Amino acid sequence: MNETPVCDAAGTAARLPFSALMREIARAAGDLAAGSLCAPARQAVPFPGGAVMLSMPATAADVGIHKLVNVAPDNRALGLPTINGVVSVYDGVTGRLRLLLDGPTVTTRRTAAVSMLAVQRLLPGGPRHAAVFGTGTQAAGHVLALLTLHPDVRVDVIGHAPGRAEAFAETFDDGRVRPAGQVDPAADLVLTATTSAVPVYEQPSREGRLVIGVGAYRHDLAEIGARTLAGSHLFVDDPEGARHEAGDYLQADVDWSRVRSLSSLLDEGPPAGPAVFKSVGCAAWDLAAARCALHADDASERNPA
Repeated sequence: MNETPVCDAAGTAARLPFSALMREIARAAGDLAAGSLCAPARQAVPFPGGAVMLSMPATAADVGIHKLVNVAPDNRALGLPTINGVVSVYDGVTGRLRLLLDGPTVTTRRTAAVSMLAVQRLLPGGPRHAAVFGTGTQAAGHVLALLTLHPDVRVDVIGHAPGRAEAFAETFDDGRVRPAGQVDPAADLVLTATTSAVPVYEQPSREGRLVIGVGAYRHDLAEIGARTLAGSHLFVDDPEGARHEAGDYLQADVDWSRVRSLSSLLDEGPPAGPAVFKSVGCAAWDLAAARCALHADDASERNPA
């Protein structure tokens, strides 16, 4: 009997190259809109100490997944990862377990890939100068995606505490990544990856500047201000989840009839004018990552070293 492959963080990342993952997410978005992919709302079960267990299943004809992760914010003070968990990947016909992936790595890679899809559609010339708020795991994943997919991009990193942005930039050892105190007027992409309860970016909307928010994932969190949202075309990755979790939009009391989905953006193309893309996450994107990982695994079996 063949043993089920178990991938650590590095092994999981190796199976999820950004370009391939973006293609699978676009495919999953279409499947979700067509009803051929089932991804119910995630279930959150609190731990007594303040952590939360998140259960996110999804199924399609070819594959099923279950992402089970624990989010423990207090781990940061202990020097431990705040997210721990696993993505189980199953055959869509037999239900046989095929692969185990590192949960935090899947989350980081697929979230960045969703953002890069939005960049691809809403900033078709590609970003030349990005400003990233945040110095955590999601910020790192997005900076890595930007550097990988856009070789000529400059990335300014903005941290909330003294020295944080400098230390973060040094981890990349890349002259394209620099610490900054504020958004440069030349920035054509602003990306927020924080857990702030109040907006960290609220400049008026601007033609030629795309704003993407990935950090605020609860109704009581908001990274992007109402002034930015008011003058922008609005998008979300998952409309159902966003109505409960997109704190930026909820606190600004946006008109949800103005909000378009990722699948709509992919099918119909971008509008003219400034845009904001909000990502709250969805198990469909984890299923897309599973497809990507299985393709990589199958390819390695066909072409052994």
